[in-house]
Amino acid sequence: MLSICVGIGIYFGFFKKQNSTQDYLMGGRNMKLIPVCFSLVATFISGISLLGTPTELYIYGTSYIFSFIGAIMMSIIISQTFIPVLHELQLTSAYEYLELRYDKRTRLFGSVLFSVYLMAWLPIVIYVPALAFNQVTGVNIHIVTPIVCVVCIFYTSLGGLRAVVWTDVIQTVVMIGAMVLIIIKGTIIVGGLEEVIMKNWNSDRIEFPVLSWDLTERHSILSVSIGSTFYWVGLIAVNQSMMQRFLALKELKSSKRAVWGFLGGVLLVVFICGYSGLLAFARYHDCDPVNSKLVLAKDQLLPLLVMDILGDWNGLPGLFVAGVFSAALSSLSTGLNSMSAVVLEDFWKPFFRPLSDKETQVLIRTVVVVLGVICVGLVFVVEKLGSVLQLTMSLSSASMGPLAGIFSMGIFLPFIDSTSALSGGAVGLVSAWWVAAHSQVAQAKGFLRFEEKQRFLHNCTYSFGSTISPDVQEVEVSYLYRISYLWFTAFGCTVTVIVASLLSFRKYPRIQSDHQLFAPFVRSLIKRKSVKMTTR
Repeated sequence: MLSICVGIGIYFGFFKKQNSTQDYLMGGRNMKLIPVCFSLVATFISGISLLGTPTELYIYGTSYIFSFIGAIMMSIIISQTFIPVLHELQLTSAYEYLELRYDKRTRLFGSVLFSVYLMAWLPIVIYVPALAFNQVTGVNIHIVTPIVCVVCIFYTSLGGLRAVVWTDVIQTVVMIGAMVLIIIKGTIIVGGLEEVIMKNWNSDRIEFPVLSWDLTERHSILSVSIGSTFYWVGLIAVNQSMMQRFLALKELKSSKRAVWGFLGGVLLVVFICGYSGLLAFARYHDCDPVNSKLVLAKDQLLPLLVMDILGDWNGLPGLFVAGVFSAALSSLSTGLNSMSAVVLEDFWKPFFRPLSDKETQVLIRTVVVVLGVICVGLVFVVEKLGSVLQLTMSLSSASMGPLAGIFSMGIFLPFIDSTSALSGGAVGLVSAWWVAAHSQVAQAKGFLRFEEKQRFLHNCTYSFGSTISPDVQEVEVSYLYRISYLWFTAFGCTVTVIVASLLSFRKYPRIQSDHQLFAPFVRSLIKRKSVKMTTR
């Protein structure tokens, strides 16, 4: 798999050269729909989700799967509002929009926020599959991580967006193929689909989200619909890694179709990964590997299942490892490519002298190499974080709420000015980080726990130590810090919009923004209002 990726990089680097910066960063805005859909799916599905989704269903049940409601809502919203606006403006960096709509300060705020989010997320994306590889093969993390990253840096810096997209296609096929192989052979071993369903049904794992207005409920109807809509918008609509692909398509209708292609692909992968979690419970129904300490961490469940059901077939566990690394490579290559666009468009062009075409090519390739090396170094930091790891992930995802708020106000609320938006974003960011940090610290200390599904140890064929959990002192955690993780983005976004809206009541010189910067339906409302004013 790594060799194929290198081959694609060489092809687009030497035989089908990128003649301009637009070719390198945007594929000449002439990419084909199907490869872009594959690339979007590969970018979103990281090694974290590939290993984390089965664990989620094994521990907590199927309620999480219903967050696809938010994904559908997000697809409707961005295909009708965000994408028409950004595609029409022919932008390279999504954060250019913030300068056009507000000012340079807001653009810088948005691009810095994205950069911090990405540089916190990418090392974790590499570390998690490296850990899985270590469990399956015993190979040291610090040997495999640099090798994988060097391959990724090589094809990303050489081939640009075209190489990234076509390697994503290969990686998506490997990723889905590996997971399908696991669930087919695993289902046969445990006695068929009926057996998997029955064991999970009897342990109450197959369930709907609860109908509750309580925001602290981990997966309620409200959180998997409204909360996850905000979560998905923050993850997709204001994320340069995702928007760069939508904007690389020539026509608007192709970009809209890509949204639905992406949705279909993501739902397929999430359902496959979710089913593998149910399969793991059916396989270990009588002897839970988590409580019996057969696995040291919950996210090791899927690698254990793979070695259990595919271990006697030489080469097939390697296909799973290739699938997990495919997920990591696609996320890393996309992140590096999008960061090169952000550095050029948002950090260099507004503040420094114009570059020649050759100098630009050198700059964006240097960014890919330097940031790739930094990510390898940060993997060593991630390894030492321990319980701080989830805190890092929560803080980075909480960052997307205020950014979603600023973009949404720009597209939907013409009366919001730059100072109001920037102030709202700053307050929203601090608020979201505050809540996410306190929530994660409470979980790390054991003060905040969520009810797990029943697991059994009555038929284990090996001995293990005590499974009694240590007593944790009861501490009352504030309601705000107990809200579901699906509300973090919504919280940051809502605070941003409220603060900005209140500040917009102050007296300041009103600047008429270009109608092209608003959502299509907002444009028609403004036009109707101006017609009424002139007829009076």
